[in-house]
Amino acid sequence: MPDRPSPEALRAYYAAQPSPLVAATGIVLDTAGRVLVLTPSYKDGLELPGGTVEEGETPEEGLARELREELDLAVPAGRLLAVDSCAPGALGRSLVVHLYLVGPLSAERAGALSFPDGEVAEARWLSPEEAVRQLPARLAPRLRAALAALYSGSFAHLVEGVVQPGSPAGLDPADRAAREQAGGYEAAAHRAARPKALTAANVLFTDGAGRVLLVRPGYGEPGRWLLPGGGIDSDLGETPRAAAAREVREEIGLDRAPGRLLAVNWSHRPGYPARVRFLYDGGGLDAAALSRIRLEPTELLEWRTARRGDLRELVNPHLRRQIKACLKALADGTGPLELHRGRPV
Repeated sequence: MPDRPSPEALRAYYAAQPSPLVAATGIVLDTAGRVLVLTPSYKDGLELPGGTVEEGETPEEGLARELREELDLAVPAGRLLAVDSCAPGALGRSLVVHLYLVGPLSAERAGALSFPDGEVAEARWLSPEEAVRQLPARLAPRLRAALAALYSGSFAHLVEGVVQPGSPAGLDPADRAAREQAGGYEAAAHRAARPKALTAANVLFTDGAGRVLLVRPGYGEPGRWLLPGGGIDSDLGETPRAAAAREVREEIGLDRAPGRLLAVNWSHRPGYPARVRFLYDGGGLDAAALSRIRLEPTELLEWRTARRGDLRELVNPHLRRQIKACLKALADGTGPLELHRGRPV
């Protein structure tokens, strides 16, 4: 039986193996959604923050170090958005580039950037469209794909800057459709490339005067009010009805089975996942039931009931239209309704 190699021999063996260079790039955003683009002091053309990962570093550590050295910015690498694999170029080494979300940076932090190592001559905040237009050809596709992954909540797989057919994000929808029609997808790639939707379930409760129960979350846009409910854990096999009951129990402490389905709402913004909301009748809450409401303190700040006329001041237009459609379905005994952005189809 051969001798087991020593740890030193193993390290020497792997250190001698040919391997790609690894780089880490930051897609640094501010709160307005602008992209940070750099003008290097040592070469022509624009760059994105980041650089080559050094020995003993992970890509995340390498990016954090580069941000400190280049911009005096002490923030960790965020979510991995994309990976681009490139064949050997002028340096004779293949290259694997990891692209991470950084930020969004507050106005104060964005305004405090400096260039301690002298490698950056200027930093500019550009809209995503401007950044894609102005970056060199090797970088623009990476940025475009990384932003597509950010907005869709997914991940982009590139080779030489080209989004691959099975990439979950970044592939042009027309290209995907043409490939599907031509039968050019194997099952795993087809499943990965298909567009995804976010699903939620909410419950419409009313009090004895017909007012709607609303809750105010401690996250998101300040001052907005929502219906009780939340995301469906479809990866765990949860159904919309089960999610509605669970969310009501967790958020406001009421253990009540949802009533009939009042509506299903579909909404969509280009570049983002579609959102599907199931809206259930929660029934009426008398004074005793309202007194039993106990808010989940890590999620919700307060609850209230609101008259139909008060909804304009409290609820965003899309949800307000959904609530009004559900109230009409309750009054008329109709439904379930098919809604698109709150409007009956």
